[in-house]
Amino acid sequence: MNDAIRPEPRLPAFLERTGLARAGEPMSWTPLRGGVSSDIWRVDLPGRSICVKCALAQLKVAKTWHAPVERNAYEWAWINFAAKHCPDNVPVPLASDPSQGIFAMGYLDASRYPNWKQLLLDGTIDATVAASVGAIVARLHAASAGDAAVAEAFRSDAIFHAIRLEPYLLATAVVHPDLADTLRSLSARTAATRLSLVHGDVSPKNILLGPRGPVLLDAECAWYGDPAFDAAFCLNHFLLKCVARPARTDDYLACHRAFADAYLDGVTWEPRDAIEARIASLLPALALARIDGKSPVEYLTDEAVRQRVRETARPLIAAAPHRLDAVATRWRRAFAEA
Repeated sequence: MNDAIRPEPRLPAFLERTGLARAGEPMSWTPLRGGVSSDIWRVDLPGRSICVKCALAQLKVAKTWHAPVERNAYEWAWINFAAKHCPDNVPVPLASDPSQGIFAMGYLDASRYPNWKQLLLDGTIDATVAASVGAIVARLHAASAGDAAVAEAFRSDAIFHAIRLEPYLLATAVVHPDLADTLRSLSARTAATRLSLVHGDVSPKNILLGPRGPVLLDAECAWYGDPAFDAAFCLNHFLLKCVARPARTDDYLACHRAFADAYLDGVTWEPRDAIEARIASLLPALALARIDGKSPVEYLTDEAVRQRVRETARPLIAAAPHRLDAVATRWRRAFAEA
Protein backbone atom coordinates (compact mmCIF):
# COMPACT_ATOMS: atom_id res chain seq x y z
CA MET A 1 0.00 0.00 0.00
CA ASN A 2 1.15 3.56 -0.71
CA ASP A 3 2.84 4.78 2.49
CA ALA A 4 2.10 8.47 1.83
CA ILE A 5 -1.67 8.17 1.56
CA ARG A 6 -3.47 5.60 3.64
CA PRO A 7 -7.23 5.16 3.69
CA GLU A 8 -9.15 3.85 6.66
CA PRO A 9 -8.15 0.21 7.28
CA ARG A 10 -11.68 -0.95 6.57
CA LEU A 11 -11.34 0.07 2.91
CA PRO A 12 -8.46 -2.24 1.93
CA ALA A 13 -10.10 -4.90 4.11
CA PHE A 14 -13.26 -4.48 2.03
CA LEU A 15 -11.32 -5.13 -1.18
CA GLU A 16 -9.77 -8.31 0.23
CA ARG A 17 -13.03 -9.53 1.73
CA THR A 18 -14.91 -9.13 -1.57
CA GLY A 19 -12.15 -10.72 -3.64
CA LEU A 20 -11.27 -7.55 -5.52
CA ALA A 21 -7.75 -7.75 -4.09
CA ARG A 22 -5.71 -10.66 -2.86
CA ALA A 23 -4.47 -10.72 0.73
CA GLY A 24 -1.22 -8.80 0.96
CA GLU A 25 -1.44 -7.55 -2.61
CA PRO A 26 0.14 -4.09 -3.05
CA MET A 27 -2.38 -1.26 -3.30
CA SER A 28 -1.85 2.40 -4.14
CA TRP A 29 -4.67 4.69 -2.99
CA THR A 30 -5.23 8.11 -4.58
CA PRO A 31 -8.04 10.38 -3.35
CA LEU A 32 -10.20 11.74 -6.15
CA ARG A 33 -11.67 15.21 -6.19
CA GLY A 34 -15.32 15.98 -6.77
CA GLY A 35 -18.43 16.00 -4.67
CA VAL A 36 -18.98 16.84 -1.02
CA SER A 37 -20.71 13.75 0.29
CA SER A 38 -18.23 10.89 -0.01
CA ASP A 39 -14.58 9.93 0.04
CA ILE A 40 -13.71 8.56 -3.39
CA TRP A 41 -10.49 6.71 -4.16
CA ARG A 42 -8.68 5.39 -7.18
CA VAL A 43 -7.03 2.13 -6.16
CA ASP A 44 -4.17 0.89 -8.33
CA LEU A 45 -3.60 -2.86 -8.05
CA PRO A 46 -1.15 -4.90 -10.10
CA GLY A 47 -2.37 -4.64 -13.69
CA ARG A 48 -5.68 -2.93 -12.91
CA SER A 49 -7.36 0.07 -11.28
CA ILE A 50 -10.74 0.34 -9.56
CA CYS A 51 -12.73 3.07 -7.82
CA VAL A 52 -13.92 2.84 -4.21
CA LYS A 53 -16.57 5.13 -2.76
CA CYS A 54 -17.30 5.59 0.95
CA ALA A 55 -20.22 7.76 2.15
CA LEU A 56 -19.66 10.50 4.75
CA ALA A 57 -22.08 11.31 7.56
CA GLN A 58 -21.17 15.04 7.56
CA LEU A 59 -20.91 16.52 4.09
CA LYS A 60 -17.94 18.65 3.11
CA VAL A 61 -19.72 22.04 3.04
CA ALA A 62 -19.49 25.14 5.19
CA LYS A 63 -22.94 24.72 6.76
CA THR A 64 -23.95 21.80 8.94
CA TRP A 65 -25.34 19.13 6.62
CA HIS A 66 -25.75 15.57 7.83
CA ALA A 67 -26.94 12.70 5.66
CA PRO A 68 -27.51 8.98 6.36
CA VAL A 69 -24.61 6.81 5.13
CA GLU A 70 -27.06 4.13 3.98
CA ARG A 71 -27.50 6.26 0.85
CA ASN A 72 -24.44 4.42 -0.44
CA ALA A 73 -26.52 1.25 -0.69
CA TYR A 74 -29.18 3.04 -2.73
CA GLU A 75 -26.53 4.42 -5.05
CA TRP A 76 -25.20 0.90 -5.52
CA ALA A 77 -28.70 -0.32 -6.29
CA TRP A 78 -29.23 2.52 -8.77
CA ILE A 79 -26.00 1.68 -10.62
CA ASN A 80 -27.08 -1.94 -10.92
CA PHE A 81 -30.52 -0.92 -12.18
CA ALA A 82 -29.05 1.50 -14.71
CA ALA A 83 -26.49 -1.07 -15.86
CA LYS A 84 -29.35 -3.33 -16.98
CA HIS A 85 -30.98 -0.63 -19.10
CA CYS A 86 -28.11 1.67 -20.15
CA PRO A 87 -24.91 -0.35 -19.64
CA ASP A 88 -22.75 2.07 -21.59
CA ASN A 89 -23.84 4.98 -19.42
CA VAL A 90 -22.78 3.92 -15.92
CA PRO A 91 -19.55 2.54 -14.42
CA VAL A 92 -19.26 -1.23 -14.09
CA PRO A 93 -20.49 -2.23 -10.58
CA LEU A 94 -17.99 -4.54 -8.83
CA ALA A 95 -18.84 -5.13 -5.14
CA SER A 96 -20.50 -3.49 -2.15
CA ASP A 97 -20.78 -3.58 1.63
CA PRO A 98 -23.99 -1.72 2.49
CA SER A 99 -23.44 -2.11 6.24
CA GLN A 100 -20.34 0.09 6.01
CA GLY A 101 -21.48 2.37 3.21
CA ILE A 102 -18.80 1.25 0.74
CA PHE A 103 -18.86 0.03 -2.84
CA ALA A 104 -16.42 -0.47 -5.69
CA MET A 105 -16.90 0.16 -9.39
CA GLY A 106 -14.84 0.32 -12.54
CA TYR A 107 -12.37 3.20 -12.72
CA LEU A 108 -12.81 5.59 -15.65
CA ASP A 109 -9.63 7.44 -16.56
CA ALA A 110 -9.99 11.19 -17.10
CA SER A 111 -7.95 11.03 -20.30
CA ARG A 112 -10.74 8.99 -21.93
CA TYR A 113 -13.66 10.23 -19.83
CA PRO A 114 -13.48 14.03 -19.44
CA ASN A 115 -15.81 15.74 -17.01
CA TRP A 116 -18.75 17.48 -18.69
CA LYS A 117 -18.90 20.35 -16.20
CA GLN A 118 -15.31 21.29 -16.87
CA LEU A 119 -15.83 21.12 -20.62
CA LEU A 120 -18.88 23.39 -20.37
CA LEU A 121 -17.03 25.96 -18.27
CA ASP A 122 -14.02 25.82 -20.60
CA GLY A 123 -16.22 26.65 -23.57
CA THR A 124 -16.67 23.20 -25.16
CA ILE A 125 -20.46 23.40 -25.43
CA ASP A 126 -22.19 20.74 -27.54
CA ALA A 127 -25.97 20.59 -27.53
CA THR A 128 -25.90 17.03 -28.90
CA VAL A 129 -24.32 15.91 -25.62
CA ALA A 130 -27.15 17.55 -23.69
CA ALA A 131 -29.66 15.75 -25.90
CA SER A 132 -27.93 12.43 -25.21
CA VAL A 133 -28.07 13.00 -21.47
CA GLY A 134 -31.75 13.96 -21.65
CA ALA A 135 -32.55 10.81 -23.62
CA ILE A 136 -30.65 8.57 -21.17
CA VAL A 137 -32.39 10.08 -18.13
CA ALA A 138 -35.80 9.65 -19.80
CA ARG A 139 -34.98 6.04 -20.72
CA LEU A 140 -34.16 5.21 -17.11
CA HIS A 141 -37.28 6.96 -15.86
CA ALA A 142 -39.43 5.09 -18.38
CA ALA A 143 -37.83 1.75 -17.48
CA SER A 144 -38.75 2.20 -13.81
CA ALA A 145 -42.10 3.98 -14.12
CA GLY A 146 -44.92 2.07 -12.49
CA ASP A 147 -42.62 -0.75 -11.35
CA ALA A 148 -43.76 -1.77 -7.87
CA ALA A 149 -40.61 -3.78 -7.15
CA VAL A 150 -38.36 -0.83 -7.96
CA ALA A 151 -40.57 1.47 -5.91
CA GLU A 152 -40.25 -0.87 -2.93
CA ALA A 153 -36.47 -1.17 -3.34
CA PHE A 154 -36.00 2.61 -3.31
CA ARG A 155 -38.05 3.74 -0.34
CA SER A 156 -35.40 6.32 0.49
CA ASP A 157 -37.66 9.25 1.30
CA ALA A 158 -35.71 10.29 4.41
CA ILE A 159 -32.43 10.38 2.51
CA PHE A 160 -33.88 12.38 -0.37
CA HIS A 161 -35.36 14.83 2.11
CA ALA A 162 -32.03 15.15 3.95
CA ILE A 163 -29.81 15.75 0.94
CA ARG A 164 -32.13 17.34 -1.60
CA LEU A 165 -35.40 18.82 -0.34
CA GLU A 166 -34.16 20.25 2.96
CA PRO A 167 -30.82 21.77 1.87
CA TYR A 168 -32.18 23.10 -1.41
CA LEU A 169 -35.86 24.08 -1.25
CA LEU A 170 -36.53 24.25 2.49
CA ALA A 171 -33.30 26.01 3.41
CA THR A 172 -33.97 28.58 0.70
CA ALA A 173 -37.47 29.11 2.08
CA VAL A 174 -35.91 30.29 5.35
CA VAL A 175 -33.83 32.91 3.51
CA HIS A 176 -36.80 34.11 1.42
CA PRO A 177 -39.79 34.16 3.79
CA ASP A 178 -42.06 35.85 1.23
CA LEU A 179 -41.58 32.80 -1.05
CA ALA A 180 -41.57 30.27 1.79
CA ASP A 181 -45.08 28.93 1.19
CA THR A 182 -44.36 28.36 -2.50
CA LEU A 183 -40.99 26.70 -1.87
CA ARG A 184 -42.42 24.46 0.84
CA SER A 185 -45.29 23.55 -1.46
CA LEU A 186 -42.82 22.57 -4.20
CA SER A 187 -40.96 20.44 -1.69
CA ALA A 188 -44.15 18.76 -0.49
CA ARG A 189 -45.38 18.14 -4.04
CA THR A 190 -42.05 16.59 -5.02
CA ALA A 191 -42.01 14.38 -1.93
CA ALA A 192 -45.54 13.14 -2.61
CA THR A 193 -45.09 12.37 -6.32
CA ARG A 194 -44.06 8.74 -6.89
CA LEU A 195 -43.71 7.85 -10.55
CA SER A 196 -40.23 6.52 -11.33
CA LEU A 197 -36.68 5.95 -10.12
CA VAL A 198 -34.93 9.30 -9.66
CA HIS A 199 -31.13 9.71 -9.79
CA GLY A 200 -31.29 12.90 -7.72
CA ASP A 201 -28.03 14.56 -8.83
CA VAL A 202 -28.06 14.77 -12.63
CA SER A 203 -25.42 17.48 -12.80
CA PRO A 204 -22.65 18.01 -15.37
CA LYS A 205 -20.10 17.48 -12.59
CA ASN A 206 -21.44 13.93 -12.24
CA ILE A 207 -21.32 13.14 -15.96
CA LEU A 208 -18.29 11.94 -17.87
CA LEU A 209 -18.16 11.92 -21.65
CA GLY A 210 -16.90 8.52 -22.74
CA PRO A 211 -16.27 6.86 -26.09
CA ARG A 212 -19.75 5.26 -25.92
CA GLY A 213 -21.58 8.32 -24.69
CA PRO A 214 -22.25 10.09 -21.38
CA VAL A 215 -21.62 8.18 -18.14
CA LEU A 216 -23.69 9.09 -15.08
CA LEU A 217 -22.14 9.01 -11.61
CA ASP A 218 -23.07 9.81 -8.01
CA ALA A 219 -26.63 8.57 -7.55
CA GLU A 220 -26.47 8.96 -3.77
CA CYS A 221 -29.89 10.61 -3.80
CA ALA A 222 -31.55 7.71 -5.67
CA TRP A 223 -35.23 7.60 -4.75
CA TYR A 224 -38.51 6.42 -6.22
CA GLY A 225 -40.38 9.65 -6.72
CA ASP A 226 -40.82 12.57 -9.08
CA PRO A 227 -38.79 12.34 -12.31
CA ALA A 228 -39.33 16.07 -12.84
CA PHE A 229 -36.67 16.65 -10.19
CA ASP A 230 -33.92 15.04 -12.29
CA ALA A 231 -34.80 17.07 -15.36
CA ALA A 232 -35.03 20.36 -13.45
CA PHE A 233 -31.80 19.66 -11.58
CA CYS A 234 -29.84 19.20 -14.79
CA LEU A 235 -31.50 22.07 -16.67
CA ASN A 236 -30.63 24.39 -13.78
CA HIS A 237 -26.92 23.92 -14.47
CA PHE A 238 -27.27 25.34 -17.97
CA LEU A 239 -28.96 28.41 -16.48
CA LEU A 240 -26.20 28.85 -13.91
CA LYS A 241 -23.50 28.63 -16.56
CA CYS A 242 -25.18 31.45 -18.47
CA VAL A 243 -24.55 33.53 -15.37
CA ALA A 244 -20.91 32.46 -15.14
CA ARG A 245 -20.17 32.88 -18.88
CA PRO A 246 -22.75 35.36 -20.22
CA ALA A 247 -21.04 35.58 -23.62
CA ARG A 248 -22.00 31.92 -24.17
CA THR A 249 -25.60 32.26 -22.99
CA ASP A 250 -27.08 31.25 -26.34
CA ASP A 251 -24.89 28.13 -26.41
CA TYR A 252 -25.86 27.09 -22.89
CA LEU A 253 -29.52 27.71 -23.63
CA ALA A 254 -29.17 25.58 -26.77
CA CYS A 255 -28.09 22.78 -24.41
CA HIS A 256 -31.06 23.60 -22.19
CA ARG A 257 -33.43 23.24 -25.15
CA ALA A 258 -31.74 20.08 -26.48
CA PHE A 259 -31.90 18.34 -23.10
CA ALA A 260 -35.53 19.38 -22.57
CA ASP A 261 -36.64 18.27 -26.02
CA ALA A 262 -34.89 14.90 -25.83
CA TYR A 263 -36.12 14.27 -22.31
CA LEU A 264 -39.73 15.21 -23.00
CA ASP A 265 -39.70 13.13 -26.20
CA GLY A 266 -38.90 10.13 -23.98
CA VAL A 267 -41.72 10.68 -21.49
CA THR A 268 -44.10 7.72 -21.73
CA TRP A 269 -45.51 7.43 -18.21
CA GLU A 270 -47.60 10.62 -18.02
CA PRO A 271 -48.75 13.48 -20.26
CA ARG A 272 -45.84 15.56 -21.51
CA ASP A 273 -47.52 18.82 -20.51
CA ALA A 274 -47.94 17.63 -16.92
CA ILE A 275 -44.30 16.85 -16.28
CA GLU A 276 -43.09 19.91 -18.18
CA ALA A 277 -45.16 22.12 -15.87
CA ARG A 278 -43.60 20.48 -12.78
CA ILE A 279 -40.10 20.85 -14.22
CA ALA A 280 -40.70 24.49 -15.11
CA SER A 281 -41.92 25.32 -11.61
CA LEU A 282 -39.00 23.55 -9.91
CA LEU A 283 -36.34 25.06 -12.14
CA PRO A 284 -36.22 28.66 -10.84
CA ALA A 285 -36.53 27.40 -7.27
CA LEU A 286 -33.43 25.25 -7.75
CA ALA A 287 -31.61 28.20 -9.33
CA LEU A 288 -32.33 30.32 -6.26
CA ALA A 289 -31.32 27.39 -4.04
CA ARG A 290 -27.85 27.34 -5.59
CA ILE A 291 -27.45 30.92 -4.39
CA ASP A 292 -29.12 30.86 -0.97
CA GLY A 293 -29.44 27.18 -0.04
CA LYS A 294 -26.93 24.98 1.77
CA SER A 295 -24.99 24.11 -1.40
CA PRO A 296 -24.28 27.38 -3.23
CA VAL A 297 -22.66 26.94 -6.63
CA GLU A 298 -18.94 27.55 -6.18
CA TYR A 299 -18.28 29.50 -9.38
CA LEU A 300 -20.75 32.32 -8.65
CA THR A 301 -19.14 34.36 -5.88
CA ASP A 302 -19.69 37.98 -6.90
CA GLU A 303 -22.57 39.31 -4.82
CA ALA A 304 -23.87 41.56 -7.60
CA VAL A 305 -24.11 38.56 -9.91
CA ARG A 306 -25.77 36.47 -7.23
CA GLN A 307 -28.30 39.24 -6.71
CA ARG A 308 -29.15 39.19 -10.42
CA VAL A 309 -29.90 35.48 -10.11
CA ARG A 310 -32.25 36.25 -7.22
CA GLU A 311 -33.96 39.02 -9.17
CA THR A 312 -34.46 36.72 -12.16
CA ALA A 313 -35.52 33.58 -10.29
CA ARG A 314 -37.83 35.08 -7.69
CA PRO A 315 -40.60 36.27 -10.07
CA LEU A 316 -40.54 32.87 -11.78
CA ILE A 317 -41.09 31.21 -8.41
CA ALA A 318 -43.88 33.56 -7.42
CA ALA A 319 -45.70 33.01 -10.73
CA ALA A 320 -44.52 29.66 -12.03
CA PRO A 321 -44.44 29.18 -15.81
CA HIS A 322 -45.81 26.01 -17.38
CA ARG A 323 -43.32 25.85 -20.23
CA LEU A 324 -39.55 25.49 -20.11
CA ASP A 325 -39.03 27.90 -22.98
CA ALA A 326 -40.59 30.63 -20.83
CA VAL A 327 -37.85 30.12 -18.23
CA ALA A 328 -35.16 30.15 -20.91
CA THR A 329 -36.53 33.33 -22.46
CA ARG A 330 -36.50 35.15 -19.12
CA TRP A 331 -32.97 33.92 -18.47
CA ARG A 332 -31.73 35.08 -21.87
CA ARG A 333 -33.11 38.57 -21.25
CA ALA A 334 -31.36 38.74 -17.90
CA PHE A 335 -27.94 37.33 -18.74
CA ALA A 336 -27.17 37.37 -22.46
CA GLU A 337 -24.60 40.02 -23.31
CA ALA A 338 -25.87 42.80 -25.56
